[in-house]
Amino acid sequence: MDKINLTESFTEFKEFKDIDRPTMMNILESVFRSMIIKRYGSDENFDIILNIDKGDLEVWRNREIVEDGEVEDENSQIALSEAIKIEPDFEVGEEASEEVKLSDFGRRAVLALRQNLISKVLELEKDNIFKKYEDRVGEIINGEVYQVWKRELLIIDDEGNELILPKLEQIPNDYFKKGDNIRAVVKKVEMRNNKPIITLSRTAPEFLARLFEMEVPEIFDGLITIKKIVREPGERAKVAVESYDDRIDPVGACVGMKGSRIHGIVRELKNENIDVINYTNNLKLYITRALSPAKVSSINLDEENDKAEVYLAPDQVSLAIGRGGHNIKLAGKLTGFEIDVYREDAGNDIDDDVALDEFTDEIDDWIIDELKSIGCDTAKNVLELSDAELVKRTDLEEETIAEVKKIFLMEFE
Repeated sequence: MDKINLTESFTEFKEFKDIDRPTMMNILESVFRSMIIKRYGSDENFDIILNIDKGDLEVWRNREIVEDGEVEDENSQIALSEAIKIEPDFEVGEEASEEVKLSDFGRRAVLALRQNLISKVLELEKDNIFKKYEDRVGEIINGEVYQVWKRELLIIDDEGNELILPKLEQIPNDYFKKGDNIRAVVKKVEMRNNKPIITLSRTAPEFLARLFEMEVPEIFDGLITIKKIVREPGERAKVAVESYDDRIDPVGACVGMKGSRIHGIVRELKNENIDVINYTNNLKLYITRALSPAKVSSINLDEENDKAEVYLAPDQVSLAIGRGGHNIKLAGKLTGFEIDVYREDAGNDIDDDVALDEFTDEIDDWIIDELKSIGCDTAKNVLELSDAELVKRTDLEEETIAEVKKIFLMEFE
């Protein structure tokens, strides 16, 4: 009875990943013994023989042979008259072994047994997946896009496990379709409703760190250390590196000959600009390097409040701030300082210039703040830039820029 169903179950269980044979045997025996206890009250005198490969199951019940009428426990004792039906040569005091058929347990018990088996094996499989990926947090995973949803991607790894890449963990310029190969770092592993949820990320600093390890042997070997990484995914990243060997140039090693090493990383990150800088304990020098590609003239540090006043030539201010303010923001995150950029006096005609704050009666505050955000503190700073450049670097419309410039020109006239 139900021999075929159980055989199919064994075949299914063999296909489960990461479950070794001894563990599978223990699970099966445990479930069968639970059924025996429920039926007979004890499993101490039962032997279970399993063959997973063939789907065979044998349950043997061992009982002591006693005289007729002296049976006190039917589970552990059997009358002589019943024993000789099993084997004619049995005598009182011997042990009689009798095979118990699955049909003796009833169809409902067998169906419950199969369901219990599937449940326990699935539970163990989930636990194994959780433990496996819990140890791989921070590692890069290669997978295939299996399903594309609005808020996330379903990724399948090389063992068929399901992984999730949320939209917020994707680089803004990422575009994937079903069947595409993808690389991402394991960011988080958690259990939700008794199911392992493995969350991947392509925006985490760890993803960039692992890519550098793959492309730069000196980092993988420990000759160069990544001190810190900060990112604006898809826009810009800054990586501070340090070498413990004076003979190795850490920046040159990371970039490679003609950019050969870093180009692969940039392509993977959808053309994200990557600034690799030498780490140093000299704070002024560190901040100067962090503001690359801008050239800093001088720095005033307030170490107690973690603030830095940085002075630059007029043509370097916009470089220090960067498009959308990404450069100065990342420099601040990298160094741990709040950085304020100031324009150096560009000559005697500075006295003829007018600060933007003087125009608050004619120009809205938010427009002035927008211009300041790209390093324009005075009217002449704005007039030096073309309309196209201002449109590109701010959120202002062409009409607004034209009107602002008209106000500034009237001031100088």
